[in-house]
Amino acid sequence: MSAAASKWISGPEPWRRGPYAKAISAARGGLTLRDAEGWCLALDIRRWCAQADAADRGVVDRSVGRVLDIGCGAGRLVEELARRGHQVLGIDVCPTAVISTVCRGGRAASRSVFEPLPGEGFWDTALLVDGNIGIGGDPRRLLHRVRDVVRDRGLLIVETSPTDVDERRRVRIHAGQTVASPVFAWATVGTRSLVRYGRMAGWKTVEEWVVPSGERHFVALRALA
Repeated sequence: MSAAASKWISGPEPWRRGPYAKAISAARGGLTLRDAEGWCLALDIRRWCAQADAADRGVVDRSVGRVLDIGCGAGRLVEELARRGHQVLGIDVCPTAVISTVCRGGRAASRSVFEPLPGEGFWDTALLVDGNIGIGGDPRRLLHRVRDVVRDRGLLIVETSPTDVDERRRVRIHAGQTVASPVFAWATVGTRSLVRYGRMAGWKTVEEWVVPSGERHFVALRALA
């Protein structure tokens, strides 16, 4: 694969516009990630566009100080964090998501986590929820990057897959059965693999929890000094 092709499939372009941006604007579902082997992951956009639920509030309860929400989507966590008095910034590559977050009273920037970020190295807490550990298709690289974003002994809260998986896939966004994006890299990681990658990237696991329904799993990690 050429360097240009590798950059294309791992970059943020599929999320910037098109069906994903329209779905965020309309708060509607119907989108999935799919690969050529038949793997399929539904994007729960209706929930992402709603108010923070009990599982989300568990994440907010554990957040401390200044919070960076990576891949903030429509802004429900930013809204809840701001309501509780946190200094919080959401970042997302989708301009529509940034607009949604601002309209909910939050601060947001149209930025990739791999670009220079405001306050880099001084965030107390970073969030990777709603499957955002999959960004870029390389969890270890992403965890290394977030380690640079938070302060020494900063906190990272990651939502992991409910199943024990560690997968790298080349996927497309689908609207119903219709292909709606170019191919890009994505990862799916369960708790056990996340803990292992975190250890290799300079993080110590401090808590693991599952919501009562069993549908959402989380890990909190502390950056090593």
